[in-house]
This record gives sequence, structure tokens and C-alpha cells, in this order.
Amino acid sequence: MFSSFPFRPLRLFDRANKLIGGLTRLPHAQQCQYLIRSRTPVAVRQASSSAASRGVGGWSTLALASIGSGIVGYAIATRLDLRSSFSRTLGDSDPQYGSPKDFEKAIEELRLSFDSEDVVSTDAEDLRIHGFSENDYHPGAPHSVVVYPRATEDVVKIVKVATKYRMPLTAYSGGTSLEGNYRGSAVGGICLDMSSMNKILEIHEADSDIVCQPGVGWIEINDTLAKMGIPLFFPLDPGPGATIGGMMSTGCSGTNAVRYGTAKGEWFLNATIVLPSGKVIKTRRRARKSSAGFDTTKLFIGAEGTLGIITEVTIRLAPVLPTTVAVVQFPDVKRATEAVIDVMNKGVGIQCVELVDSAFMRSTNLYGASERTYPECDSLFFKFQGPTPASLAETAKIVREIVAKHGATGFELARSEREAKDLWADRKNALYSGLALVEGSRGWSTDVCVPVSRLPQLVYETKLDLDELGVASTIVGHVGDGNFHALLLFRNDDELAVARTAVHRMVERAIALDGTCTGEHGVGIGKREYLEEELGEGTVELMRAIKKTIDPLGLFNPGKLYPDKSATSSSSNNSNSTKTH
Repeated sequence: MFSSFPFRPLRLFDRANKLIGGLTRLPHAQQCQYLIRSRTPVAVRQASSSAASRGVGGWSTLALASIGSGIVGYAIATRLDLRSSFSRTLGDSDPQYGSPKDFEKAIEELRLSFDSEDVVSTDAEDLRIHGFSENDYHPGAPHSVVVYPRATEDVVKIVKVATKYRMPLTAYSGGTSLEGNYRGSAVGGICLDMSSMNKILEIHEADSDIVCQPGVGWIEINDTLAKMGIPLFFPLDPGPGATIGGMMSTGCSGTNAVRYGTAKGEWFLNATIVLPSGKVIKTRRRARKSSAGFDTTKLFIGAEGTLGIITEVTIRLAPVLPTTVAVVQFPDVKRATEAVIDVMNKGVGIQCVELVDSAFMRSTNLYGASERTYPECDSLFFKFQGPTPASLAETAKIVREIVAKHGATGFELARSEREAKDLWADRKNALYSGLALVEGSRGWSTDVCVPVSRLPQLVYETKLDLDELGVASTIVGHVGDGNFHALLLFRNDDELAVARTAVHRMVERAIALDGTCTGEHGVGIGKREYLEEELGEGTVELMRAIKKTIDPLGLFNPGKLYPDKSATSSSSNNSNSTKTH
């Protein structure tokens, strides 16, 4: 039967495959448009138009065309399904960026888009500052241009230029991140410095919330509220200099997390976002709670600028309550942590509880900024909170009794507000005092988090490992939620390499204890290789799918957060080699 046909089915299938090969190289939206327009193949349209004039032979041709149509359809379905499977298995190919010439055109268009010379900068030092960091030791690259938007409309213009010329786009907020979160792309790109968008737009004291831009810092917010006599504050307290946009993007927290939780709680009520398409969305209304659909606000918390650019945020505030501070020493980390678990289970008014090791206390004495000399022991700093002086005194009494049962000594409670501030300042000076431990050293700061009951094991094994590697360090932990930070000190590149190894072992150890590679610093470049080991392949693939859907060109903060396949394989191999440590 087939011998009478003008072409053979296998040859038709082969031609269809070639056709689909070109089709699958088109963007997905164009594939769909092409298939819709071509639902009736040309062969069928031609056959049906001439069938009547050809009689039975015409119907044979029509039948042939129908079979051909089926083969083409099968080829399309098979080829696209194979492509989808290949994508699911190996990940999509790298984004295709514009050429250097394209980037030059983009910069020129950006200059023409704004009426001020201060908005667009290609100054070499400006590019260096925004593409590198003194806070970490991850690889970096300069951006091609830094742009300082002043409003959401400016961000939309910039995003559209980036899309037109296929130019990577990275948001820069306070510049305090520790995992390379705002590093430049190797091919160059646009850096959006959000520092000009630093206003508090609305204060709703009765609702305990404010609306602000992403470039305003949490310290500035709290200072403004205090100066206005408004007894409210924003309780998330990462490092000084951190701003709201970066805090939301990295899913930050701080010393107050044991009482108030993290950025992934309900502190960010809504956000205005510019998507990679240039569309502006607001994730929800200002109501304190909502069960209307997905919580799209949280989609952007911890996304590190890979899904959209934050241009406005509504944040929730908490009432300011009286506090005081105490410090107490322990024989070891294990007993200090057990004491904290008992204290927290009593439900007393604890705003912060911080574990510091003996090396930290020694470095604090060496640093010399404190008015006191501390016993060089593993210690706890408590910040008590309560509505009245009597409630603070009662909390202090209960805590003193509990910690004494765990071998604590030297319980010292601040006798005045000034003394409380001085005690807490000694804890908050962790970075600068830590560097005093080794003269001429630099520090690599990293964090991990585990269930609270497993923190003693993690700290003990980490300190043992650091001693074996010969790495000087201090350890500070938000012990109430199992999060601890290590400052690893080094003086040269050889010692830096050893510190890098120590960080890798610490992360592997935390994940093995059912913990996380990052409690509050975010993923960035530094922790992305561990993501699949921690979250599982399926969860990471879901994250990639969301990224691909929202940012199909892969322009927003490329190279951050999502592990690539080679990094995943490397992490897996390394993990096998470090399980014995």
C-alpha cells in the first residue's frame, strides 16, 4: 500500500523531526504559538482543497495527509516530551547573554532614560565596590554599570533595558551580606543600587506597621520611631548597615530571633515587586492576616533577588518593652545549652540568649573596648524582657536558679540601663573583638543551624575539628534557636585554604545533624553547593522550575542560590569524603 504514496512514512517522520528540531530551539511561548497556528498541517489544507476534483485519488491523498499529520503530531509530542525529560534530568542550558556590543548599547540607553548623570555610573571604583566585598572570600567580578533607581518606575525601565539586551541584573542593598549574594556576573551586567530608595513612606502606629522602600536600614527605622516617640520597633536585627530589601531577600534574622522569629515569619506583610517581565505586582494587602491564595510574599523572602526586584515593603512592628542584660559562665557548652533549654521551657521573658565560647571571652578581653575583664569560660548572655521592672527582676531570679542547677557561676545582672547597654555591646562587638585573637588576621564569618538539642554536639565536634586543623576561631551562637556563627581567623592564602576546608566540614556536620547550611546569612555563592544535599533533589528542581517560569531568560542575579549540576555532584562527592570527620 505505502509503495503508491509519493513519500514514505519514515521519511516523513525524519522530515518532521528536522522541523521540530528547529521548533524546539524557539522559546516555549513561540513553540505554542507556532503549534496553534499550524494545527492544520499544510498537507491537509492542500489535500482538502483539491479532494473533490481528484475523486477517489484525492481522498487517498487526504488519508495520506491525515496519517502524515498524525506522524508530525507524534513527532512533536515525542520530541517535546524528550526535551522536557532531558531538561528535568540535566537542567536547562546556561542563559544566553548579550554581547559586549549589546551591553554598550544598553548602557547608552540607560543614560538616555534618566535625566540625571548621577543615576548611571561606570566609574571603575563604583563597579569594584558593588561587585566585590570585604566581608567574604568568595569569587567576584565587577558589574558593567551601576544604576541608582529612585522609584519603582525607574526599576521597570532598567529591567526592560536588561531584557532587551540580555544583560544580567543584580540588586544591591546594604552591602553587608556574607555569602557573595550580590557578586557581579562573569560576563558583566547591571547592578541596581537601591540606596536612593531609602524612605519611610507611611507609618501606621495604630496598626503597628510601616510602609517603606528597600534601601532604608532597620536601625534607621527604629531610630526614627524612637525620635517620634512611637513605642514600636522592627525586631529583626542582623548586622549594622543591613537594609530592608537585603534582609527580606536573604531571609535574615538576628539575636532577637528566639523571641520574634525570622524574616520568614509574618514580619514582611507585603511587597511591591518588579518581575523580570517588567510587570509590577503587589503580593497582598496590608491586613495583618490573609488566607487568600498562595502566600506570594514569602516566595520572594530568601529568593536573593533571583525572582524579582523589591521596591516597596510593608513591615510589621512590635511594642518596645523594658529590657535588661545578664552574663553567666559555664564549665562547658553542653551544660550551657542544657540550661537554655530549661529556661526556654519555663516561658519566662527572654528576648535574646547568646552562647559565646571561651575564645570569644578571651578575645573580648584582648580587644579592650569593654570596661570589665571577663572570666575566659564558655558563657551565656541573656537579654530579659518584660512590661515592668518587677517582671524583669522575677525573670532574672528564675533564670539564676535554673542555670545554677547546670553548674553556672558568676551570674551578673546589669544594675542600670547604661550597664545593660555596655554588656550587650560586648556581645555585639563579636567581629571586631574576634580579630584581636590573632594579630594581623582576617576573618571568615559563617553560620549553620541545627535543632537546639543537637547544638552541643555540633559545637563540640566543630571546636575539636578546628583545633586539629590549627584554625583559630571564636564561636557565637543564638543558642535559643540552635544557630551558631564561627569566625575563622587566617593570615595568608594557605591558612585561608584551611579555613575554607573547615567551613565545608562544619556545613556537612550540621546537615548530618538534621540542620541547615545557613541559619540567617542566605545561600548566595558560598552555600549553594549544599542546597541539594540539604533540601533534596525534588525540592531544588521545584525551585529551579519556579525560577525558570518567572525568569525564563535567567537574567536576575545569575549564579546565586540555585546549585548547578556540576556543583551538586561535587558536593555529593565531597560529602562522601568528609563523613569520617
